[in-house]
Amino acid sequence: MSDLKVKISPDVAPVFDNYPDHVRDKMTHLRNLIVDTASAIDGITSLEETLKWGEPSYLAKKGSTIRIDWKKKKPDQYAIYFSCSSRLVETFRIVYRDTFEFEGNRAIVFQLNDPLPKDELKKCLIAGLTYHKIKQLPLLGL
Repeated sequence: MSDLKVKISPDVAPVFDNYPDHVRDKMTHLRNLIVDTASAIDGITSLEETLKWGEPSYLAKKGSTIRIDWKKKKPDQYAIYFSCSSRLVETFRIVYRDTFEFEGNRAIVFQLNDPLPKDELKKCLIAGLTYHKIKQLPLLGL
């Protein structure tokens, strides 16, 4: 377990504050899962929480940016986004095709009323947070 330092941009809190109450709980849980997962990865000592494209985003050295968001135009779902130029979502689609719903090659989508498949999602987060160390591995080591 590392002594993770999380650098938090003050721009992020208003985004969480503007989510409807029932969504904010889901988004906060997802944020906490990202931070907790990063803190359990050997070699990750810092995580930056910032905004990219107006969405809460998480960056670790040697990782790929992970973003999370809920959108009014799809009010019953929220998502975690990965770089569409990476192999992350295409690999998750192979390994977890029966577990997750996907949006193109950029996102894992969750329904607000469905339970979060936490163990599988943590493996995806580990892959995203360490992507540049594992991108050459078959199926990213999953």
